[in-house]
Amino acid sequence: MNFQGSRRRGEDGIAMVIDFLLSNARLVLGVGGAAILGIATLAVKRLIERAGRAADDEKVEQKMAESWEELSLVSASPTLLKKGIEGVVMKHVAKAARQQKADLCQQPQMSSLEVSKPESKSKRLQLCVLSLQERLQNYYHTRAALAPHEVQRAQSLALDICTEIKGFLHNRHPDMPLGEMNLGGSLLDDLQVVSADHACLLVPLQLEDSLWRLIPGEETLLTHPLHWMVRRVNLEYFPRGRSYWDRYLVGGYLSAEAVVNMFSKAVMETINWLSISSTMDCLVRPVLGGPELRLEIRPGNENEGAESSDPPLFISMLPLLRQGDVVLTAQPELTSPWVNAWHLSLYPWETQRLAQLDAADDGHRRHALKILKAVCRLNPALRPLEAAPLANLILHLSDSESDWSEISLDVRFQQCITELIGYLEQGALHSYFKPAVNLLSGLSEDQVDQMGFMLYCAVSEPEILLI
Repeated sequence: MNFQGSRRRGEDGIAMVIDFLLSNARLVLGVGGAAILGIATLAVKRLIERAGRAADDEKVEQKMAESWEELSLVSASPTLLKKGIEGVVMKHVAKAARQQKADLCQQPQMSSLEVSKPESKSKRLQLCVLSLQERLQNYYHTRAALAPHEVQRAQSLALDICTEIKGFLHNRHPDMPLGEMNLGGSLLDDLQVVSADHACLLVPLQLEDSLWRLIPGEETLLTHPLHWMVRRVNLEYFPRGRSYWDRYLVGGYLSAEAVVNMFSKAVMETINWLSISSTMDCLVRPVLGGPELRLEIRPGNENEGAESSDPPLFISMLPLLRQGDVVLTAQPELTSPWVNAWHLSLYPWETQRLAQLDAADDGHRRHALKILKAVCRLNPALRPLEAAPLANLILHLSDSESDWSEISLDVRFQQCITELIGYLEQGALHSYFKPAVNLLSGLSEDQVDQMGFMLYCAVSEPEILLI
């Protein structure tokens, strides 16, 4: 524990304590211990705020006593706070509080004119006037929901690119059996938040039913429920060459990696993007150097010196296979190092299930999901949480909670925070449709600790996630 370093970084009150807590608490205590320290920090913060807001006829000591009582309740649990660090933390909290109390008492009282200025009120104090329900609605409309003109702009650009790629493939590879290319993903499903900055171009491959068989992940040697394989069958009657996709066979299986490499060379590296950029009056270029088939579109043509304040739009080209309600995607970044593996996409099932539940009871589950997605995207500590765990969190909670009306949004939001903490402590959030899949398996221990710390703080003050 770097106690000496923390002392040298400052003796200026609460900043020293916060620095000490954040730099050492999670390393020593993990998620559970960090929770107590997070709540302790909030208690001290409330102590300072109460002392600063005390009226002329109230004693500052009385306000401080209330906050110290809260803090004593926090520190009284030996099962969550280790003895070794408890004394050190309490010592520094007390010292910081005494210093802040002295500083506040020495500050001159502001004039009534200064107090009455609207700009003197902080954003946090303004938010405190609103209830949690009102803050959530305000957050949804100002941060999570996208403006209709922004969505229309992004969809229009994506459709233009779709038309260009479709025409190019038809002219250069007329024998390639492809289904109807269209747009998909959160932008089309009204689940995208903060900004309309990404879309998905779906490229369905057409396979002959008599020549190919889709094998579930559990039946393959990979034993992964999301890693499916596509086997070539009936080779004794229909030898290689009868199907267009036989040229991308690896060991008797259709290789997702080979298909992606083909589209990378046939589309990303071959199309004259400069010509398309001039036609669309924007800059279009492929994002090279990774396994994804990705395009970047920037409004305005850089060759003409035009500039735009609009954010760039990224379009992912996604080859996929459909059979019934099964959708397999070619995404080597998810199935590596297996070159033959295809990824089973659960996104269509999750999105459809949420829509069905909301339609059945006029609920606001998708509304809640968009708020959670925006919170995680805008909060650095929660950013590693992607859309899939959040959607499955709401699906699991829907099994036990039936009231998802608009007026209960605040209760469901707080429940989601509590449930998510429990999943982080267990280290597992199982997929709603594939329980064998742990949606938190990709998180590092440090990421889990940071998210747990932030969420524990939000249990007592949910508004810190909405600032």
